[in-house]
Amino acid sequence: MLILLPPSESKTGRRRGNPVDLKKLSFPELTPVREQVMDALEQVSRRADAPALLGVSANLRDEIDHNLELHEAPALPASRLYTGVLYDALDHTSLDTAAKRRANRWLLVASALFGVLRLTDPVPPYRLSMAVNLGDLGPLASVWREPLAEVLPAAAGSGVIVDCRSSTYAAAWTPHDGLAQRWVQIRVPGATHMAKHTRGLVARHLCQVGQPARNPEALERLLSPAFTTLLTPSPRPGRPWILDATAA
Repeated sequence: MLILLPPSESKTGRRRGNPVDLKKLSFPELTPVREQVMDALEQVSRRADAPALLGVSANLRDEIDHNLELHEAPALPASRLYTGVLYDALDHTSLDTAAKRRANRWLLVASALFGVLRLTDPVPPYRLSMAVNLGDLGPLASVWREPLAEVLPAAAGSGVIVDCRSSTYAAAWTPHDGLAQRWVQIRVPGATHMAKHTRGLVARHLCQVGQPARNPEALERLLSPAFTTLLTPSPRPGRPWILDATAA
């Protein structure tokens, strides 16, 4: 089973520690693209108009400055780097040993800078969205589309793809062919805050239950004890099933 999470805009850091080693991150096949995006981001972040180019407020210059230290800043596991509503609901540190092991294996965080990350991958703080058109590289969703298509099908295995990504990050990889039949998008009615919170709870619940779902119907059965659910089949080939979920 594969559970896809969006990153968070809010990130934490630390003062001491080793910098990122790209060759030791999960999916080392992505290293060449990661290097290209890191170099391009550093160049853009040095510019006076960097906030506009990165689509952020000029008041966030301190966060943009993180992009100038990507090769030197202390790295920390993605489970600790990303913060905010979804990651508070996931609460990775409070999972028991077995559930944490499953989370480290099943959960992937979409990243505009690194493509995808496992929760155990140590990386530095940064500020970058998949919606950005990054200098000569162009739109990042397009930059990552082919590399992710090379590595994620194998990562999905034979289980369901539980998609909790936002549309911005979903644009970087779309499951195709047989994978699309096992692709389930988690949809949460209501405000964005509640959607993030519920998706974090969904990911946590699946890791705690510990049973990999092999098809969309099995996924709904796993979630139904803790959530009010409604499963809608894919409207056409190549599109995801939709599972509406509301915390019970």
